[in-house]
Amino acid sequence: MVIHIIKTKSTLKRLALVLFSLGIAMAGACKRPGSAVAIPSPKKVGYAVEDLVLSKELYYDKVLGALVGSAIGDAMGASTEMWHRNDIQLNYGYITGLTPAIRPQSPEGPWDHNLLAGATTDDTRWKYLMVRYFDANRDALNATHFSQFIADYYQTIAKTLKDRAVLTHTGALDERIEKIEWIKEWARVSMAFQKGPEAYQQALHRFYGGEMSCAGQLYTPMFGLLANNPEEAYTIAYEHALFDLGYAKDISGLVAAMTHMALRTANLDSILNTAAFVDPLEYQDSRLVGRIPNAILESSIKSVRAVKELVLVDSLLARDSLVYKIPEGYPGDLKDWARQEMVHQLLEKDQRAIAFHAGEIWQILITALQFGEGNFTTTLQFITNYGRDNDTVAAIAGMILGAKEGYENLPDDLKQTTLQVNKEVLGIDLEALAQELTAVRFK
Repeated sequence: MVIHIIKTKSTLKRLALVLFSLGIAMAGACKRPGSAVAIPSPKKVGYAVEDLVLSKELYYDKVLGALVGSAIGDAMGASTEMWHRNDIQLNYGYITGLTPAIRPQSPEGPWDHNLLAGATTDDTRWKYLMVRYFDANRDALNATHFSQFIADYYQTIAKTLKDRAVLTHTGALDERIEKIEWIKEWARVSMAFQKGPEAYQQALHRFYGGEMSCAGQLYTPMFGLLANNPEEAYTIAYEHALFDLGYAKDISGLVAAMTHMALRTANLDSILNTAAFVDPLEYQDSRLVGRIPNAILESSIKSVRAVKELVLVDSLLARDSLVYKIPEGYPGDLKDWARQEMVHQLLEKDQRAIAFHAGEIWQILITALQFGEGNFTTTLQFITNYGRDNDTVAAIAGMILGAKEGYENLPDDLKQTTLQVNKEVLGIDLEALAQELTAVRFK
């Protein structure tokens, strides 16, 4: 027994000595030059990196669909812009289509009182203005030329105040002043941009009171129609977002990239995933915060999915019938309405100080696209009947879904009325604009 213990101790000592020697040898090996192992980093890849390839005919149909879809959304929200959804229900029931814009004229709204159903606001005027910009700068779309274009437009309008018609007719004066009121905030920033960084920063940070507005989203989706790929759409839109603060610029780039993706695919998930995969400025790597628009997107999608998966009990809905009373004209049943009302209530909890805050516009947009599951009519009705800045959100959603569907697949009554009223009443020929954009791309 004693001999066995001695042998065991001796063996353990020899084993310990061997392990100690191996440890020294391994430590020495780690210190040898050139022995370190470098694990490769993943390569950053683009999202749908191949350039867009569409026939001229299909491209025109999709561009016209985008322009008309945007105008439809704008027109659907024109009569109730900035309203609360309860007021919409009291006055209209549930809006399913176009309603007359019974409202006073305003610089950002309709430029005349009480316009026909199908009339649009500044959201569609910006699309018209952008086509004029594209025509004038086909080979040089950049921030410098854009700022000069806006400044020139302002100065052209300002010079008309000297016209004889203005001096002899107050109605002509009112018309010119309203146009100046619409563009002057933008012109102030544009002219400051021409002067240099210090003047530009001062003007930018007082643009519409210095709030983080959705300014860029009014026009940047147009770059998605001309770009070759989603990253290019984002990059050129971001450069042109001269009036945006903070992550509003990121959102302006994203709506352009999403519009471009809608030209490529009818898959809604692929369009929404643009916010996860198109990030050339690496917002996702922002210290402690990450990418705010992507976080809003993920949260919005989860909220909609959670509400749609709820099992609603008839007895509970009956008990809460005052809360979930179906408004006149709603096309679904009580359970459908209860789900929509739940999602609207979730959005209402996140309302910002101003209705045209870029983050709020983005949140409503993503929520509506997910709730509507890519359906044009359902999505625009969801936005219009929510209220707030509904014409702007619906104009963005309408452009994305219109690009996805193409003009031929848009609802006949909505597209025909909107085309006609914009052309004959407002002087904006959407078909001609689509033709001009097609000519720019296929030059």
